[in-house]
Amino acid sequence: MYSVPAWSPVGKQYAEWYWNHMQDPANAVYDYHRRTYGENFAYDDFIPLFRAEKFDPRAWVELFRDAGAQYHVLTSKHHEGFALWDTKASDRNAVKMGPKRDLVKELFEASRRYTPELHRGLYFSMPEWFNPDQPWMGHAPRNPYTLDPVPYTGYSAGKDFVKDYQAPQMLELIHGYDPELIWCDIGGANDSVHVLAEYFNHAKNRPRPIDVTVNNRSGISFHDFTTPEYTTYDNTVIAKWESSRGLDPFSYGYNQATPDGSYMTTEEVVHSLVDIVSKNGNFLLDIGPRADGTIPEIMQTRLRETGQWLRTNGEAVYDTTYWSKTAELGEDLRFTVRPNRAFYIHSLAQPGSRLTIEAPVPIRSGDTVTMLGHGRPLSWTVRNGALVIDVPAAARKAGQHVWVFKVKWSS
Repeated sequence: MYSVPAWSPVGKQYAEWYWNHMQDPANAVYDYHRRTYGENFAYDDFIPLFRAEKFDPRAWVELFRDAGAQYHVLTSKHHEGFALWDTKASDRNAVKMGPKRDLVKELFEASRRYTPELHRGLYFSMPEWFNPDQPWMGHAPRNPYTLDPVPYTGYSAGKDFVKDYQAPQMLELIHGYDPELIWCDIGGANDSVHVLAEYFNHAKNRPRPIDVTVNNRSGISFHDFTTPEYTTYDNTVIAKWESSRGLDPFSYGYNQATPDGSYMTTEEVVHSLVDIVSKNGNFLLDIGPRADGTIPEIMQTRLRETGQWLRTNGEAVYDTTYWSKTAELGEDLRFTVRPNRAFYIHSLAQPGSRLTIEAPVPIRSGDTVTMLGHGRPLSWTVRNGALVIDVPAAARKAGQHVWVFKVKWSS
């Protein structure tokens, strides 16, 4: 639903938090909503305007594939409590209202059919801001200008929020859609011990078991990976982690106020990817679709350009691990390792005629150095403990965004 108003001050706050921002008279959204829609236009009045009429799930998953992604994570339900699947726990969902479509089912079916190599995941908000049975923000829905109560459309109050609603919804997703990744958010009240036990058993107890994973926000201590948001770790973290952010300067949801020039450049995306992977992380890059189900053109361009870089340099990213000596050297050098096969040096700046790596790079006589995208062997030497690579003009010209040098071990 937040893709309908799709507004917040650019780079200041998340546009998908529109409903919560509306509650604060000091927040810019409070006045924006009153000016644009009027004081009596409730947030739930956006439901009929959320139609997703141009949603093309095949085009989405093929874009993800072309971007070089290995998995995708759809928001099944955000803090506003509007589910994008045919949940039986509440009529507050996209099948009963708004699009009148099971958007989760359509995306997963398209992914399995057209991009089976991709892994499928779902984001799920554990609490809801204004659910009358357990409002995260301390009160049920109300008009922020008059404080009069307003309906929580499609929801029948009187439930045990966790046992009758939250847990059943998570189990619906597990059994009905079979996600390989569950990306919980916020934590709080939960029955995650039992729900996640069922998740893992459901993945294991089948003729062909599958691997599944869950993040660190389900409200219990168990997790497979941590999730820094709009930030990264400064150095290598041995335990697996995933950094998430939007292409938008500071929003996951679509913000109509954001000009194209404010989105991440392709170079910034690639630099972030390389930095994160070199420190043992994954990069979950968010795009914010419009309310009609289309992905803004600037976001499509950034994804495809990133995919183009990965088609040349992906071997230095996929199935690699961190270098135990150091994650980085100065501002511009990062390292990854393909165990028993190769060592990769990532230069975030275009190198000059010589690239000097003042670190104990694992290279021996007989090993070959190339630059991905150039192909021809490069001359190299070790001088005073530093690896020095000669980089001809043709190699420098062949690269973009990040120049990747491969040390192929001879044995």
